[in-house]
Amino acid sequence: MALLRHLPTALPAGLCYGRLDVPPGPADPAPLLRALRGFRPAVLVSSPARRCLALARRLGSATVDARLLELDFGAWEGRPWDGVPRAALDRWAADPWGFAPPGGESGAALVARVTDFHAELRGKRPGTCLVVAHGGPLKVLADLLRGRPVDLLAPAQPMGSLRWFEDGREQG
Repeated sequence: MALLRHLPTALPAGLCYGRLDVPPGPADPAPLLRALRGFRPAVLVSSPARRCLALARRLGSATVDARLLELDFGAWEGRPWDGVPRAALDRWAADPWGFAPPGGESGAALVARVTDFHAELRGKRPGTCLVVAHGGPLKVLADLLRGRPVDLLAPAQPMGSLRWFEDGREQG
């Protein structure tokens, strides 16, 4: 299975965005397309966000799955991170599973929907799947593929990066 995180967006650095549907930025997808040359996924699945779907469509006919959307940051969406109250960020860091931004979703909700996606995907020849999504869902999916407990505080894979998994192990 291959996990591909979308390329950087057109937004300026420092803005909070999860569900905010922003277009992909000007980054060149050619290196990713070269890395995937010869890989013919039986299943190509993408988040419905434009920044993911634009890349997925360059790779083939993608099935869209809303369970792959990024965490919903609610009222924080589109705001500068330095404009989010420090006390709220501290509460989130102390309880990433239970805390939800105002009008947003908790880490537990993210994990539940990605776990549901993973369970369904296992029946679809996962070795030949390509998932195009966001840092949060891909982080959860990677832990599930490894058979490890989900670590919501672990770093996400970088934008525009590709990770390969086979038999519960990350390759290369």
